[in-house]
Amino acid sequence: MMISLQTLEHSFREMLRIRLFEERVRREFGKGDMPGFVHVYVGAEAIAVGVCSQLEQTDMITSTHRGHGHCLAKGVEIAPMVAELYGREAGLCHGRGGSMHIADFSKGVLGANAIVGGGIGIAVGAALAAQTLKDGRVAVTFFGDGAANQGVLHESMNLASIWKLPVVFVCENNGWAESTPASYSISVSDVAIRAAGYSIPGVVVDATDYSAMHVAAEQAILRARMGNGPSFIEAKFPRQVGHFVGDGEAYRSRDDRKSARQLDVIARTRLELESRGVDVGAIVDELGKLIGGELDSAFAAARDSKWPNIDELESYVYSN
Repeated sequence: MMISLQTLEHSFREMLRIRLFEERVRREFGKGDMPGFVHVYVGAEAIAVGVCSQLEQTDMITSTHRGHGHCLAKGVEIAPMVAELYGREAGLCHGRGGSMHIADFSKGVLGANAIVGGGIGIAVGAALAAQTLKDGRVAVTFFGDGAANQGVLHESMNLASIWKLPVVFVCENNGWAESTPASYSISVSDVAIRAAGYSIPGVVVDATDYSAMHVAAEQAILRARMGNGPSFIEAKFPRQVGHFVGDGEAYRSRDDRKSARQLDVIARTRLELESRGVDVGAIVDELGKLIGGELDSAFAAARDSKWPNIDELESYVYSN
């Protein structure tokens, strides 16, 4: 289904913004002064943008260890995100979270999560809160194909279905759970098939097709907001990069990696826009300068900002 040209162009800009951010993070991480592990969202941009562009700021999402794209698509600002990557006091979580635990409640981002499937139950709880308060909010939980085998997903789908909770389950299936292929660990060809066991509508979407992703998300979010219960979206796309920055991917063939890079949603959307008369080159140049400058400032500021004070170690944590 074709979406409006205005929507497609806006979404392309948002996807490109995420791509530019993640490519810069990869380069900066290689300098060795960014602590922890980093997992970038390259190749999956259509999922975050397709979903989050149709959410309200008050709607809630839970993310994964690969959460930068979700955060940016939900409206989180770049500078405090970068500061958090460096573990600095100016970060979104005052340096306590880092890349894998970024959260911004003011934008409805209830947190990235290093635990596989760790955000699923949280999103269902958030949906229950929204239903109880009757405030019209929707919750979305993003998770990978590896998390699709976790018990918490099945428990959460069952509960969400029974209570008709306003939650959307989004499985980002790139075919790999770190170094384990989905063909080895998942018993069905499509994870979305499992949703039927809980009376939840499930769809499989080609996540290299932005329009398809946008339409699927629109329908699922509307269903949740109307009080008709949960939906399940399985967004399939090939993994273009390693599981983490620095992963040599010795477990994948060169042909597999090469073919994955050829199925890129940014390139595909660019071709679609150009076929509809849009000067995409001008957009790329404009955003390259705009986002490049913003990133230059954000990374410089983060490196120059102060570390958390050891005397405040227990601040900003759950116990207080």
